[in-house]
Amino acid sequence: MGILYIVPTPVGNMEDMTLRAIRILKEADLVLAEDTRTSGFLLKHFDINQHLMSHHKFNEHGTANAIVERLKAGQTIALISDAGTPGISDPGFFLVREAAAAGIEVQTLPGATACIPALVSSGLPCDRFCFEGFLPQKKGRQTHLESLKEETRTMIFYESPYRVLKTLQQFALVFGGDRKVSVCREISKVHEESVRGTLDEVIAHFTEKEPKGEFVIVVAGKTKEKKSKIQSL
Repeated sequence: MGILYIVPTPVGNMEDMTLRAIRILKEADLVLAEDTRTSGFLLKHFDINQHLMSHHKFNEHGTANAIVERLKAGQTIALISDAGTPGISDPGFFLVREAAAAGIEVQTLPGATACIPALVSSGLPCDRFCFEGFLPQKKGRQTHLESLKEETRTMIFYESPYRVLKTLQQFALVFGGDRKVSVCREISKVHEESVRGTLDEVIAHFTEKEPKGEFVIVVAGKTKEKKSKIQSL
């Protein structure tokens, strides 16, 4: 049996690539990439010349069986996405599930991801949190938001620059404009920025300043109401 490696790649700064990740990619018999063109630049930067094969959300169901057969034959295969850790709002889950079901060893390397730096930098509680990723764009979006109304843990969302203002406005309607939020953009890149405040304050900021880059929105959970103690006389 071979080994399936899940290899994180930088979300921005190339220096976030780990030495172990470089070694695994150089040793692998095959590297699966979400976009071979994007990953081709990454591999060239680190002088990695292994064969690349396309593996993304549109073909993963069709290619997974053949990949599992290669792993059964003893090949070492590494999976990467365009940025960050595969499986976290990126392709990866289906292949990992199929490989594990076939008794193949799966090893996930620690490394770059956008959600954890945004959470820790937010100044909001990070001992307990829930990762929501990208919200449904249309069907089920409002229902999903309503289901989070009573969530007490810090919530993490991914969003594009084209929808971030609309999403913040929807959050204000559901959670209240005074809910604390931290909006982090361009993590690990030159123009990295965190905008913190209430939802109303951050909405005002991005109404005046056009959102640019990739965004992680960290929203405070609902504060638990303290029960007052009534002393009987």
